[in-house]
Amino acid sequence: MLTIYLKQYNKIVRNADLKLFDELGYDDILWIDLLSPTIKEQKAVENFMEISLQSRQQVEEIESTSKYSETENAIFSNANFFVATEDGFSVEPVSFIVSEGVLITVRNAEFRTFNETSKRLQMNYRAYPTGYHLMISILEVRIDADADLVESVAKQIARLSKDISQSDSVDKEAIKRINSLQENTMLIRENIFDRQRILSGILRSERFPNDVYPRLQLMIKDVNSLINHADFSFERLDYLQDTALGLINIEQSNTTKIFTVASVFFMPATLIASIYGMNFDSMPELHLRFGYLYAIGLMLLVSLLVSLYFKHKKWL
Repeated sequence: MLTIYLKQYNKIVRNADLKLFDELGYDDILWIDLLSPTIKEQKAVENFMEISLQSRQQVEEIESTSKYSETENAIFSNANFFVATEDGFSVEPVSFIVSEGVLITVRNAEFRTFNETSKRLQMNYRAYPTGYHLMISILEVRIDADADLVESVAKQIARLSKDISQSDSVDKEAIKRINSLQENTMLIRENIFDRQRILSGILRSERFPNDVYPRLQLMIKDVNSLINHADFSFERLDYLQDTALGLINIEQSNTTKIFTVASVFFMPATLIASIYGMNFDSMPELHLRFGYLYAIGLMLLVSLLVSLYFKHKKWL
């Protein structure tokens, strides 16, 4: 799907007609948004802007030059955005191209960031005179969304920590929750670094309008604080994992202790039963009238003495 944001009648007008490229110039267009575009739409944009759009493989590359690069006619930047899923979220790449003051975005998924930017554009179009300003605004909205994700993960970690501290035992689900939060935190941290590299590339550029550089400085500070927050969350998860594994080891040790004490507790009685179960002719108690009761009483007495000894040693 293609959406063209036009500068008309002192406002921004959305249109999806490819024929507009034959009638308008660069100064009439602010933003061309391609969402899962068809080959026809890609060719139309390439012919109009006289550039080549990147393939998905090029967009997904992790080299620094793939995150931000400049040519004689255009600026290319690729960023990763989050998409919510049932298990958490996945990552989808987005390509940004700025040429002749026009922003071109290519993506394969819906993002709340783009919807929010579109609303801001409709409400205050004067704040976005060029595609450069619009690109910076999209990144600002995305950083705000990243901050919400970091805060959400921090709240989940706090709830999990409270559950573990209040629980008498730790089950397998708690370990799974910790591992899931670790994966999400690492993913968030990697993508915040991705944002940092893009902003660093823009700061080194001389093509952006001068009024966006103060905003970039603030964005860099926000990104750095998010990285620190994500690092703290990851360290806290490591601590929770160590705590959970320690509690599991204590539970296993207590279980082993119970079986050990039980086996030692019954060992003297078992020894007595084994001795009087031999049935040798020379045994003194073999023909004793109350031999059975004598043996039972002896086993009970020994068990009582062992029990008192364990309590004295505080093993029970």
